[in-house]
Amino acid sequence: MNSKIRNDIKELVLEQVISQETASKIETYYESKENDSPNKLFTVFAVLGSILVGLGIILILAHNWDHFSRSIKTFFAFLPLVIAQVVVGYSILKNKSATWKESSGVFLFFAVGSSMALVSQIYNIPGELSSYLLTWVLLCLPLVYLLKSNALAILHIAFSTYYACEYGYFYNSVMGTPWLFVLLIVSILPYYFTLLKIKASSNIVSIFNWLLPLCVIIVLGAFVDDNEFLGFLMYVVLFGVFYNLGMLPYFKNEKLRRNGYLVLGSLGTIFMLILTSFKWFWQDRFNDAVPFNSQEFYISAVLFLSALGILTYGYLKNQHKKVNLFQLVFIIFSILFFLNSIINAFPVIIINLLILVLGVVAIKIGASKLHFGVLNYGLLIISLLIVCRFFDTNMSFVVRGLLFVVVGVGFFFVNYLMLKKQKSIKSFK
Repeated sequence: MNSKIRNDIKELVLEQVISQETASKIETYYESKENDSPNKLFTVFAVLGSILVGLGIILILAHNWDHFSRSIKTFFAFLPLVIAQVVVGYSILKNKSATWKESSGVFLFFAVGSSMALVSQIYNIPGELSSYLLTWVLLCLPLVYLLKSNALAILHIAFSTYYACEYGYFYNSVMGTPWLFVLLIVSILPYYFTLLKIKASSNIVSIFNWLLPLCVIIVLGAFVDDNEFLGFLMYVVLFGVFYNLGMLPYFKNEKLRRNGYLVLGSLGTIFMLILTSFKWFWQDRFNDAVPFNSQEFYISAVLFLSALGILTYGYLKNQHKKVNLFQLVFIIFSILFFLNSIINAFPVIIINLLILVLGVVAIKIGASKLHFGVLNYGLLIISLLIVCRFFDTNMSFVVRGLLFVVVGVGFFFVNYLMLKKQKSIKSFK
C-alpha cells in the first residue's frame, strides 16, 4: 500500500476522525486491491526481457551461422518460432496473467519476423523489405486480439508505419502509395475502441491517443503522388480531423497530456498556417489549375468530409453549442486554397489575420481555464507570426524592435494577471 495513504490513515486515527477498526478495513481494502491488480512495472520488464532474450539468441546463432549446414540452419530458423508458440499456447490454455501474455506475445512476434528472414536468407528467396514487413504484420495481427496484448498492438502500429514509409518513401527510389496501410490501421481500431470503453483513464489509452495520430501524420505524405501542392491541403484538413476529434466530449474532458488528437491537431494547424503565410508560397506553388481528377484531391475530399462530420457530431453533442476557431480552420483554408487562382493576395492576408486571431483565441481559452500552458501557447503563436513577418516586410528595425518589446512585455503582463487571478480564486475558496 502507498506510504502516503498509510500515513494519512494513521493521522485520521490520531485525530479520531475514524476508528482503528475502520482504519484496518481501509488498509485491508487497499492491500487486496494491489494484490488483484497486475504489476505494470513487472509487465514492462517482462516485455523488455523477451526482446533481449530474442536478440541474444539471434546474436549467438549469427556468430556461428556460417559453420552450420542448411538443414541445421533451417532447424534453428524455426526453433524460436516453435518455442514461442508453445509458450503462447500455454499462456492461453492456463489463462495466465497479463504479464505472461504480453511477454510471450512479444516473443512470438519477433520469432515470426526472424524465422521469415532466416528462411529467406537460407534458401535465397528474393523479395522487398516492404513486402516482408507487410507479411510479418499481417501474420501477427490475430495475436493482438487472441492475447489482448497492448504491447503487440503498439508493435502492430509501429511496424505498419515502418511498412508504409518503406513502401511510400523509399521503395526502389520511386514513391508508391501504401493503400494497405489504411487496412492495417483500421484492423487495429476495434481493439483501440475496446480499450476506450473499459480503460478510458489508463496510461495505455493515452499512448494510443498519441501514437495513432502520429503514425497517420508520418505516413500521409506517402499518399502524395504528382500533385505536391495538394499535399498541403491534405495535411491541413487532417489536422482539422484530429483537432475536432480531440474536441469531442469524450476526449475534451481529458487532460491535455492524454489528448494527443487535440494537441497534435492544434500544433499541426498552426505549423501549416505559418508555412503558408508567406507570399512566395502561394505565388510559386499554386499557379496551375487544381487537378480534381487525382488521388490527392480524392483523399482531401474524404478527409474534409470526415472532419466536417466530426465537427457536426461534436456540435450536436455539445450542450453549450460552442465552436472555437481552431475547429473551423480546415474549412477556411480549403476555401482560400481554391480562391487563390482568382485573387492572389487574398489568401495571404486572410491567413495572417487567421493566425493572429487563433493566437488570441488560445490566450482566451488559457485564461478561462486558468491554464498557463495554453495561455503561453497563444502568445507564442503571435510571436511566431511577428518573427515570420520580420523577414518578408519592409518595416524599419525600430518598428520591428518595438514589436518584440511589446510581445515580451505581453508575456510577462498576461502571465502576471493569470497568476494573480489564480491566487484570488484559491483564497476565495
